[in-house]
Amino acid sequence: MSPEPNGPPSEDRTPDRARPRPESDDEVVARPLAVSGIVAAVWCAGLGLTTLTTVTLIGWIAAPRTALGTGLPGVFRTAVNFWLVSHHAGFSVPHGRVGLLPLGLIVLPGALLFRGGGWITRTGRVRGRYRIGVVHAALALAVPYAVLAFLLALIARSTVVSPSPWQALLACFLLALIAGGLGAARTLVASTTKGSPWVAMLMILPHRARSVAAGVTGATAVLIGSGLLIFLVSLLFHISDMTNIYGVLSPGVVGGILLSIVALAYLPNAAIWAVSYAVGPGFAVGAGTSVAPSGVFVGMIPSFPPFAALPAPGPAPLVSLLALVVPFAAGVAGGVLTIRALPSAVSEAAPLWGFVCGVLTGGVVAFLAALSGGPVGGARMAVMGPSAWQTGLMAVLEVGVSAAIAAWAANWRLLRRMPQEELEADAEAAPDEERTRVPGRVEFDEDPEPVLATVDLQAPLPDGVTPIGERQQLPGVPRPRKDADSGSVTPLRKRPPRDRPR
Repeated sequence: MSPEPNGPPSEDRTPDRARPRPESDDEVVARPLAVSGIVAAVWCAGLGLTTLTTVTLIGWIAAPRTALGTGLPGVFRTAVNFWLVSHHAGFSVPHGRVGLLPLGLIVLPGALLFRGGGWITRTGRVRGRYRIGVVHAALALAVPYAVLAFLLALIARSTVVSPSPWQALLACFLLALIAGGLGAARTLVASTTKGSPWVAMLMILPHRARSVAAGVTGATAVLIGSGLLIFLVSLLFHISDMTNIYGVLSPGVVGGILLSIVALAYLPNAAIWAVSYAVGPGFAVGAGTSVAPSGVFVGMIPSFPPFAALPAPGPAPLVSLLALVVPFAAGVAGGVLTIRALPSAVSEAAPLWGFVCGVLTGGVVAFLAALSGGPVGGARMAVMGPSAWQTGLMAVLEVGVSAAIAAWAANWRLLRRMPQEELEADAEAAPDEERTRVPGRVEFDEDPEPVLATVDLQAPLPDGVTPIGERQQLPGVPRPRKDADSGSVTPLRKRPPRDRPR
């Protein structure tokens, strides 16, 4: 037995390729895509239900127990209803339908589904190209997640609250498809790039689509941020009304904390309603009411803390009219970002791309306005929130026109500065080119023209030039000897034959 070259002989003679390696924490066993999708869907739904069930139990212990259900089965049905509401799935009550749902609760299932989409990409057998792999991973998560939501909606139905199974199926499918697809795309991009995955995801888009996406994102961010600021400032001016609402409700310590959490969950709704106010159409707080820059007409308002920010009935306050500048500022930001991301070589095309940015921003605002409102029961409270089509149309006109003007101005400025910047760059690069020039090398700024030369064949040759056909004797090299009898040339020496490889 010969010793092993890398060390003493070992007792285990199993080859390294056949020997099972211990699985590390970073190594994940690849599973079928459908199995990974089912596991991720159950994990996301279970963790979300556990969180909301814990909050519901705390409220059930602190508040009157009949408000959140009777017994533990009633508490579980209430938690399931809260979970469906977090996906923006409405429900019905004896007096009507409830569709005014908090947009802030979408963060919880959205974050879980985002992580679930990334986990499926790492563990599942995602095949195909980039886009196809993202779609497969998103569908693998969305289909079982929607089916599970449909079954839970059927289980949670009662005589008091009846969630819509079909609305739960559609809402959960769309949320899982979008959030899971984003998580899968980020994981796939992060595995192939060293930079920021979000920037790499934008780089996948075509150049013009990327610039328009940057403009729409900037304009929407200005609108939502300004709407949130308007709401908080108005709430600060009516802080006494909010204190009175807490005093009327008397929720106690634990109930007050839970009521504040619910109010924070409605904060995105309030920001979108403020955007509708700034755009012009305003919003309604019941049938026949209007809160707009043209005037405030409201009746009885529900006792809910965010409603304390509503202005008093009558003409709109003069300070609130400053909000009318918000859509034009958003259009300027969107137009400038669109051109800064990709300038247009034709000046006439820049306003067009700015207006396209405004149109898409208006579509996003209309979609958010539709999600932020909805009925709260029947009769007078059946109309709550802004009108989606009116808010979207006004946003298209105001943001689109301002974005078109800003895009034209930004593009004209960039085209005007471009020649001067090129001249300055050439002047700075000129000394570097002179220092790196090779001596003795002839460089032409332009292609040299051909020159015809005439050669005199009878003229004597210059020194050092040998005529064709004659040999030139190199100094220090002996001439070969010539045999006088035969006239053949005898080599000076013979080289030994070399062994050629066979």
